[in-house]
Amino acid sequence: MTAGPASAGPVAADRAPGPVLAIDVGGTKLAAAVVEPDGTIAVQGAVPTPAGGDTATVTAALHRVVRQVVGDRDPATLTALGVGSAGPLDPAAGTVSPINIHAWRDFGILDSLRPLLPGRPAVLAGDGHCMALGEHWLGGYPGRALLGMVVSTGVGGGLVIDGRVHPGGSGNAGHIGHIVVDMTGPPCPCGGRGCVEAIASGPAMVRWAVDQGWTPGDRPGDARTLAEDARAGVPLAVAAFRRGATALAAAVVSATALIDLDDVVIGGGVAAAGDLLFAPLRAAVAELAGLDFVRRVRIHTSSLGNDAGLLGAAALALEAAARQ
Repeated sequence: MTAGPASAGPVAADRAPGPVLAIDVGGTKLAAAVVEPDGTIAVQGAVPTPAGGDTATVTAALHRVVRQVVGDRDPATLTALGVGSAGPLDPAAGTVSPINIHAWRDFGILDSLRPLLPGRPAVLAGDGHCMALGEHWLGGYPGRALLGMVVSTGVGGGLVIDGRVHPGGSGNAGHIGHIVVDMTGPPCPCGGRGCVEAIASGPAMVRWAVDQGWTPGDRPGDARTLAEDARAGVPLAVAAFRRGATALAAAVVSATALIDLDDVVIGGGVAAAGDLLFAPLRAAVAELAGLDFVRRVRIHTSSLGNDAGLLGAAALALEAAARQ
């Protein structure tokens, strides 16, 4: 099993020899699915990403969800493997070092999966790339230049340009969560300061709100509870979402000025807050964008939801299977 090129795109169903195994690795959950060549998800499953677990614990959880979705199926009927993972990563080496999975540093994710799908081609790409590719393929966003963003435990991103993933030289292009939007801003888990992720991720918004005096009471102190309070009009919760949305808007405007984006599609757990995030985000983009070609960018909620990353990973696997 070797890493295929992350620049592959979806293929016509009649070119793919059979279903593929798709995996989506994030700081919140580890998901897997068996996907047919037309994009139909035959079976899928997910487990929480073990918080604070060591390498063996996190790897065991990944293997468990893969075995769950493969079930009694003969692995030989699966024609390829596609993995989308939080980064940074090295697609050529098949290794990942997700910022929000501390146990995995230069972890050989493709090598770890070899015994579960022996002798099949595999491809590794960033989770943001896979999310963007899934939306481009099946989500109804076929524009020339698309940025996919995953706003959750972290903030990931990926680019699809002219119908193909644009991975960059290292495989990490589109990592919009680590664009600096506040030079004196808070430290980021990546080691930098003032990154989008340090302001707009779910945990970052919660930390800021707590620092300002927000308390969840006897409820979980997480982004979902923060969203509940924002919907109820609690001022600090509303302010936390507006602050995060403004950071996202600054990144979107910068990326659009650089790449001439047509569409930005945003998914992930924080994006599930809907207009709590998207209304101030669109307002901030309108305020920050000056040039006409930047102002024309369209911002969408993910139409595929949690399936977008899996379907993008499947698209890459289908291309690898067709090339075999």
